[in-house]
Amino acid sequence: MSVEKKALVGIIMGSKSDLPVMQDAIDILKKLDVPFEVSIVSAHRTPERMFDYAKSAAERGLKVIVAGAGGAAHLPGMVASITHLPVIGVPVKSSNSIDGWDSVLSILQMPNGIPVATVALNAAKNAGILAAQILGTSSQEISDRILAYKEELRQAVETNARDVEATIF
Repeated sequence: MSVEKKALVGIIMGSKSDLPVMQDAIDILKKLDVPFEVSIVSAHRTPERMFDYAKSAAERGLKVIVAGAGGAAHLPGMVASITHLPVIGVPVKSSNSIDGWDSVLSILQMPNGIPVATVALNAAKNAGILAAQILGTSSQEISDRILAYKEELRQAVETNARDVEATIF
């Protein structure tokens, strides 16, 4: 958790085994200097904890929730059904997964009225970036950091292109 500022993004996952994937969301939010909190909230093993987390998220100051889950992957959808905040689902390819497709489809195929923005399998970094972009719509500071990050990406591609072109010609 970013301790100097009040958390704006909640990063939750169904179990500790999801942490290696969700670490990418943590890392990019740190890089973008977006305050966040991290917790384990299982939809199946701790439904009361999940309900309490989602119900109190907005009043605690969160603006976006990034929820990662594998297997049946009910966490993002259940959280979205409880809170009015945007929820970004990260399907996790777990040990009990059907090649990750069960997680992808569980998060992606939400009923009308309960949207969950869904990123690619194990793409927690993109979930973190999307959370920052959502926050950037009302924070010029965060928006500026996202623009700087995207400029770094552009420069890296330009550098790689020059390197490859130099080796071919």
